[in-house]
Amino acid sequence: LCFAQKDVFQLKDIEKIAPKEKGITSMSVKEILQSLVDDGMVDTDRIGTSNYFWAFPSKALHARKRKLEELESQLAESSQKKEALQKSIEKSKIGREDTAERAALIEELAALRQKKEQLKAEIDKYRECDPDVVEEMRQTNKVAKDAANRWTDNIFSIKSWAKRKFGFEESRIDKSFGIPEDFDYID
Repeated sequence: LCFAQKDVFQLKDIEKIAPKEKGITSMSVKEILQSLVDDGMVDTDRIGTSNYFWAFPSKALHARKRKLEELESQLAESSQKKEALQKSIEKSKIGREDTAERAALIEELAALRQKKEQLKAEIDKYRECDPDVVEEMRQTNKVAKDAANRWTDNIFSIKSWAKRKFGFEESRIDKSFGIPEDFDYID
């Protein structure tokens, strides 16, 4: 509508013209117009208390030209990258021709990699005897032992408090809370 008449319209004008010329129901004109504005196909501006809408063919033409230029520059850039990669591939192939010596070296490399994996597996078998691992286990055990003794101390403190506060017997407290008879600090 705006392209055909190359004019500026208000919403009420478009609501009158669109059903007659384009067969758009008058109820959906405002919604369609808003979607065109959102897509940047129709321009709008508020002047005073009125909103004006317009769309000129030259704007669409310029937008298409900008997009075309952008796509052409991307194509040129991609072509340059492709060319550089092709040159890099050709350069990489130099010295990598399939020869008997190269095949033997590749075979030797595969054998050495397999040997390395076997040696790694064997080292892992003896890992538990590694002095660093043993020392780490000792430190972990010490921390766990200290934590267990700290909780044991807390339990004894609570039992003592419960005996003083409520006058419970120690055996009754142990039975109520599932504390074993041989409960004591870890040495």
